[in-house]
Amino acid sequence: MPHSLSDSVASLKPALHPVYARLLCAELQRRGFSPADILGGLPLGLSLGWQQLHENNQFISFDQMRQLIERGIQLTNCNWLGLEVGLRTPASAHGTLGAAMIASKNLPSAMLLLQRYAGLRQNLANLRFEHEPEFVAVLEEWVDLGPVREYLHCQLLGGLVQLLTAMTGQELPPQLRIEWPFEAPAWSGEYQRIAHKNSFGFSQLRVVLGSTLLNSPSLAADDEALLRLLRDCDLQLQRLQAGGTLAQRVRMQLQQTEGHMPTLQAMAAKQNLTERTFMRHLQAEGTSFQQLLDEIRQERACWMLAQTHSTVEEIAYALGYEDASNFSRTFKRWCGQTPKDYRRQHSS
Repeated sequence: MPHSLSDSVASLKPALHPVYARLLCAELQRRGFSPADILGGLPLGLSLGWQQLHENNQFISFDQMRQLIERGIQLTNCNWLGLEVGLRTPASAHGTLGAAMIASKNLPSAMLLLQRYAGLRQNLANLRFEHEPEFVAVLEEWVDLGPVREYLHCQLLGGLVQLLTAMTGQELPPQLRIEWPFEAPAWSGEYQRIAHKNSFGFSQLRVVLGSTLLNSPSLAADDEALLRLLRDCDLQLQRLQAGGTLAQRVRMQLQQTEGHMPTLQAMAAKQNLTERTFMRHLQAEGTSFQQLLDEIRQERACWMLAQTHSTVEEIAYALGYEDASNFSRTFKRWCGQTPKDYRRQHSS
């Protein structure tokens, strides 16, 4: 179980395009579960409603995705749920990046685009390639994926198999060899649907691609379309790096703060705005500095209560409260229960 505030910063910062959460929700709905069944009782339901999840393309945090995954596995009792979701993922779910991969000339070119523009879809891991003696894609994780590691790896690879199948027209499982970074589960036979050769217990996810697959041209290769799509990818990446609206930039800076939170005056100065102009711009975007600050504190409080052994007093201090009783009253207003009751219900 993690213990530090820096762990919460990593878990709560924007990490994943919401389409991957929507795909999981769609699979759960296909199995007969309602939006209330899916989000009901989850801490993320307080800050991530069904409508917002399906209409807003702002990245969700790893912690929000983790909670949704754990809820999905609990509802379905399907331990290979990530595989089911991944193999139902259409190429269109990957947006402009997926379209660019399909328009590239061959599989190695497509994989290089996936490496270059991965930030358009996720900030959880980096892709690295080895070329000798075989072409190998290695996933380097930036965040400790913990108990949902298997799900996320399966959803990632299932989706990649679907995209590369659409691109090459080839049957992928016979041409892939995968080294999984966890021990072989009791349901490992299900993995044959992704690759016929699977081995387990490795330190990193490694995907070895066969030579026939590597040399297969893309069925929809189109240099002119590819140039247009790459320009679009570059523009999207620039917008993401710029931080979006003022509220999104402020929220991200608050999420990345590990010590005591900055004051309104300090944050306005960071944005090169006067306090009055800063407050007016946030109000025009439908929020306020205090509201954003409370959202971040609530997310961190919930995370630390569920994921650490820190006392309520230690959590209150880490969030900038000098008085633990004041923090407890505020937390009860946020979540409808005391910190201790929340911990008993949600602690892992």
